[in-house]
Amino acid sequence: MNAIITGATKGIGRAVAELFAKNGFNVAVCARTQADVAALKASLEETYQIKVIAQVVDMSDKKAVKAFMASILEQWKTVEVLVNNAGAFIPCELANSDNEAAFEMMMDLNLYSTYYMTQGVLPSMIAEKKGHIFNMCSIASIMPYGAYAVSKHAMLGFSKVLREEVKDKGIRVTAILPGATYTASWAGTDLPQERFMKAEDIAQSLFDIYNLSDRTVVEEIILRPQLGDI
Repeated sequence: MNAIITGATKGIGRAVAELFAKNGFNVAVCARTQADVAALKASLEETYQIKVIAQVVDMSDKKAVKAFMASILEQWKTVEVLVNNAGAFIPCELANSDNEAAFEMMMDLNLYSTYYMTQGVLPSMIAEKKGHIFNMCSIASIMPYGAYAVSKHAMLGFSKVLREEVKDKGIRVTAILPGATYTASWAGTDLPQERFMKAEDIAQSLFDIYNLSDRTVVEEIILRPQLGDI
């Protein structure tokens, strides 16, 4: 069994990669930093005795995303799971024209990379009449959290349309909407770790959803810290 996880060296992506590897999946992972990618590959292969495809990929670059997918498909005939996790949060306001570059970056990372990765796996999933695509959206997908929320609203909309298009082809599509989760992006915060969700909890929810029978799909799941949003 083979699973692809983008943005996999830290936080939720790392937790997802670890969990699938632990359960016998070969994994394809990517991130921006060579040292992080190499360390993850070595760790997963040594700990779980699986095969790991690991590459440095700028997920905001269309050509790089497509090249990553092409490399995976050269080595794997089938992909059972795709987790579109790569993304970025850049604080900016839509009303400020100086934020154009930041807005475009978030759309490239949070939406377009999801589209291109999905286009890459769909032919084999359709041929096999099975597969599960997880799109790591955000609580921002349903709330107005600045320009970032626009990209995440779009990612949720993408998930809904895709699900409708492939539901009769044996492919399940799940949108994950997590609230504040303790990852490196929260480093330096004055809030205690206990105020945040654990990345491992998000990963476990995703894996449990995957393990439901083929007769059932979780279309969307919202996960929030017990004490509410931060």
